[in-house]
Amino acid sequence: MRKDTNTYLNNSKTIIYINILIIKIVLLSLLQYFFIFAKISFMNFNVSFKLNQNIYLKDPESTDLGKQIVKQGIDLIYSIGFENFTFKKLAIEMQTTEASIYRYFENKHKLLLYIFNWYWNYVSFLLEYKLQNVEDAHKKLQVFIDLLSSELPQLDGQFEYNKKFLNHIIIHESSKVYLIKDIHEFNKDDVFRPYKELCKCISEIILECNPNYKFPHSLSSTLIETAHHQQFFASHLPSLTDVSNIAPDQYVKLFLNNLIESVIYKN
Repeated sequence: MRKDTNTYLNNSKTIIYINILIIKIVLLSLLQYFFIFAKISFMNFNVSFKLNQNIYLKDPESTDLGKQIVKQGIDLIYSIGFENFTFKKLAIEMQTTEASIYRYFENKHKLLLYIFNWYWNYVSFLLEYKLQNVEDAHKKLQVFIDLLSSELPQLDGQFEYNKKFLNHIIIHESSKVYLIKDIHEFNKDDVFRPYKELCKCISEIILECNPNYKFPHSLSSTLIETAHHQQFFASHLPSLTDVSNIAPDQYVKLFLNNLIESVIYKN
């Protein structure tokens, strides 16, 4: 009787173990499916942000024409540079009138400012997405460096902005947004908030890595600007860098990591 009971119990345990194993396999499969679906979904929706209304006269996100102005504005600035860019040229490219563009933006500087703000909102969005399951502060900082030195993911959509062009514009043209005489007037309207908020986020991660570090905000903005300057120099003025035979993006990543190790971890 005891033998039968033990056999029964052993068989029951085996059945329970097998059932648990099956449940785990099913859950893992579902989880894998979820992540694949989430990735596909992430790569196939239009990202939009509500930007500071002091930048534009009419919200470009409110109409198809407005979205096309920004989209083709990005393409044209990438193609001919901000100095050569005019609303007249954009109107010809879009087969519309200058007046229709001026209904959205007061001048081309405001359009560049809009692009600048949209870009930093997008980077913050990507950073938040990538840091969802990252607990370690050092790994968080590495995620940010990877984001700064790598191409941004392209999404699908009729009005989707070209991320390669956006990144190029930020590297080559973004300083023209704030290196202006009336910077204080612009700043009063809080038009640089997305950039400031990203820097604040990075400064908090820096303090997680080293709570005693005295210059987290300065370092966060320095990392961003250094990444841009070194990418520009590596491509156009390589003698100002140590890029050597390394790919520019890999060089920038190595340099930023070295900078962080020298500044944060040895302080």
